[in-house]
Amino acid sequence: MGYAAIFIGGVIVGAIIVLIINHYRQKEMRESFSAISLDALRKNSDEFIKLATQTLSAQTQVGSGQLEEKKKLIDQTLEGIKGELAKVEKSVSEFDGKREKSFGEISTQLKATAEQTNKLQATTNQLQQALANTRVRGQWGERIADDILRLIGFTENVEYTKQKTQETVATRPDFTFILPNKLKVNMDSKFPFDNYSNYRKAEAESDPNKDNYKQKFISDVRKKIKEIKTRDYINPEDNTVDYALMFVPNEQIFCFLHESDDSILNDALKEKVILCSPVTLFAILCVIRQAVEVFNLQKTTGDILLLFRAFNKQWIEFKKCMDKMGEQIQKTYDEYGKLKTTRSNKLEIPLRQIDALSKQGGLLESPLVDEETGLVSPDEETINTK
Repeated sequence: MGYAAIFIGGVIVGAIIVLIINHYRQKEMRESFSAISLDALRKNSDEFIKLATQTLSAQTQVGSGQLEEKKKLIDQTLEGIKGELAKVEKSVSEFDGKREKSFGEISTQLKATAEQTNKLQATTNQLQQALANTRVRGQWGERIADDILRLIGFTENVEYTKQKTQETVATRPDFTFILPNKLKVNMDSKFPFDNYSNYRKAEAESDPNKDNYKQKFISDVRKKIKEIKTRDYINPEDNTVDYALMFVPNEQIFCFLHESDDSILNDALKEKVILCSPVTLFAILCVIRQAVEVFNLQKTTGDILLLFRAFNKQWIEFKKCMDKMGEQIQKTYDEYGKLKTTRSNKLEIPLRQIDALSKQGGLLESPLVDEETGLVSPDEETINTK
C-alpha cells in the first residue's frame, strides 16, 4: 500500500511538471506564431491592397462603360416618355375641349328637357282638369274611338253611325256599328273616371283612403255596366245583337280593372256587356270589318251565280237558234249547189245549141257560152240586150 501511494504521488507530480513545461512551451510557440502571423499578414495586406486596386480599376472602367450605355438607354427612354407625355397632354387638351362642348350641349338639352317637362306638366294638369268634367270626358272617349275608326278605315254612315237615336226606343248610343243582314251593335264611350283619379292622387300622396277610392271606382264601373243594360242598347226589335260594347278609353285603366277585380269582366259578360280598351276595340272592329267583307263576298258570289244561271239559259237558247240557222244555211247551200250545177247545165244546153247554129250561119263573132266557165259572153249579152 505504501508503494502504491508513492507511485500515484509520483505520477501526479510528474503530470503537474509536464503541464507546467507544456504551458511555457505553448506560450513560446504562441509568441513565435504571432510574430510569424503578423509578418505574413503585413505582406499579404500589401498584396491584397495592390490586387484590390487593380481589380477596382478594371471594374471602374467596365462600370463606366456600362454606366454610359445605361445613360444612353435612360436618355432614349426619357425621350420616348416625353413624346408619350406630349401625346397624352394633347389628348387631355382635346378631351377638355370636347368635354366643354359636350357639357354645353348637355346643358342646352337639359334646359330644353326642363322646358318640355314643364309644358308636359301643364298639359297634364289641363288634361286632369278637363277629365274632371263629365261632358269633356265623354268627348275625349269619343275622340279616341273616332281615331281608332279612322285607323281601321271605317266611314261614318256607311260602316257605323254616331249619336243616332234608335228607331224603336228613345235611347241614343254613342256609336252604332252596322253588321250584315241589317244587324247592329251599339257602344257607349262614356266611362267613370273621378274616383280613379282620386285613387291615383291618394296613392302618390300615400293617403290611407286610397283603397276606399279604388272600391268606389270599381263600384262606379259596375253601375255603368248595369246602366248600359237598362238603356236598351240590346234591343232585338231594332235588329241589335245580343251584346253591347262598353269602351274604356285608356289601356292603363283597363289593366287596373283586371288587377283590382278579376271578376268584373265575367260579371259584365253575364250582363251581355263587353268591356273593351282601345286595343281590344281595334281587334273587335277588325273582326266586324272582316265579317262584313266576307258577307259582301258571299252576296256578290250569289249574285254572280244568279247572273251565270241567266246567262246559261240565254246561251242554250242562242245555241238552238244558231243550230236552226246552220240548218237553213246548209239547205240554202245545197240549193245553191243545185242551181250552180244541175240548173246551170240544163240552161246551158239550149244556149250551146244556139251557139252551134250561130256559128254555122255566121251570125255571131264570139260564142254565147264560154267553154271554160260556162257563162254567157258579155259582148253577146250586150248585143242580145239591144
